[in-house]
Amino acid sequence: MPGAHRAPHPGTRCWSRSWRPSRRCCGRCARTDRRRSTRARRRSACRNHRTGVRRAWWDRGMSDLRIRPAGPEELDAVLAFWKTAAEGTSISDDREGVERLVARDPDALLLAERDGELVGTVIAGFDGWRCHLYRLAVHPDHRRRGIGTALLTAADERFVRLGGRRGDAMVLVRNERAQHAWRAAGYEPQEQWRRWVKHLTG
Repeated sequence: MPGAHRAPHPGTRCWSRSWRPSRRCCGRCARTDRRRSTRARRRSACRNHRTGVRRAWWDRGMSDLRIRPAGPEELDAVLAFWKTAAEGTSISDDREGVERLVARDPDALLLAERDGELVGTVIAGFDGWRCHLYRLAVHPDHRRRGIGTALLTAADERFVRLGGRRGDAMVLVRNERAQHAWRAAGYEPQEQWRRWVKHLTG
């Protein structure tokens, strides 16, 4: 039929792009097909190699992450960090409020450090009845590297040691990035609850 793509005669080059050679058609086409398969395998192996390189870099990056409680002398640095990394600061985010937190529960404010630089925080408070999480914050230059997950893992481990049974978190509705992080850590919203607040005065 005029204009139709035909298979080449055995022993000739496969000239039609719309016709895909088979290993059974001729020796030359079979060799071409094998070369293509080999190149595809090499590309796949190259992708796996690159993935392995990224995974090794990830492991090295997480191995130098240090999570520890904040000291009283670090509170000003934490407050400055929250102005850059946290969303939804409140009336409690001042020196006096954070000092009361650390004085009452010295291990509640957890810091994540990398090479001596503060890159993340979370408050993991336990009142003897409930486990509360606040101020999960990661520096914008260090996000999507597992720091938030590492902080929440450390907080969960602390709650278990203290005998806590369930952790709850305060998350802004508009902060979709934070919601993804909490879901990835195993937390889920409870739509049947509503937060009630009252500002107290002396």
